[in-house]
Amino acid sequence: MQRIILAAVLTALPGLALAGGAHDHSGGIASDAGNAKLAPFDIVHTRITTEGNVATFHMAVSGAAGEARPTPTGALAGSEVFAYVWPTSLDSGTVGFDAGAGILALAATSHPDFDDTPLFDENGDGDRGNDGDLWHSHWVVLGPDEACGQGALKVIDIPEGATPRLPATWPGLPLLIDSPGWQPGLSAETVEIAVPFADIGAVEAMGFDGVTAGLRVNADVHAPLLCVTDVFDVASGDLSLPGGVNH
Repeated sequence: MQRIILAAVLTALPGLALAGGAHDHSGGIASDAGNAKLAPFDIVHTRITTEGNVATFHMAVSGAAGEARPTPTGALAGSEVFAYVWPTSLDSGTVGFDAGAGILALAATSHPDFDDTPLFDENGDGDRGNDGDLWHSHWVVLGPDEACGQGALKVIDIPEGATPRLPATWPGLPLLIDSPGWQPGLSAETVEIAVPFADIGAVEAMGFDGVTAGLRVNADVHAPLLCVTDVFDVASGDLSLPGGVNH
């Protein structure tokens, strides 16, 4: 079901060239360069490997990873989010959400107009609420919503009065989002996030893909709160989650 939804979303988004072809990076999903207008979001390689109980989510691009960030607007409403995303087939219940809640994805994001990691002070200045522009990690649960555009995805909203299961590091937003505090490593053309898992076997059995994307906060700051508005590149070209962990 997840792969059907992802494929439908990709079909509905215009202007996205297919990736693929040989590449000199080993393992994971190799992609041709030149499918994204911005080199920092032009995916050439996506991989997930494990060692012990830690999974390392890796993405390489043709430009300087993390160099491009949203332009600040000075307001939450209508503000932008840039993201490196690993959609997975892992059940959302594995990381603390309700089981079967939607498409579970790990993301590294930057958004200068708001901070959604209230437990962490990424820039070390003593203020935990002013560093959303720095790249940081999230688990998000994605699902389709026509209000975001034909076939588009959103981070799933929590309706008023609902009490879903949420991770302990949920940041308090009315969204299925987690702010676990794992610092993304950005070096030259690569982005990596190391993630510990209690059940590493479930991770090693999952499929995955790589996506670079832009999201936007609803101008009314209301459901849908956070929509995927631009897909810059997709590692597989068709969001089929073909990646195998350690393969």
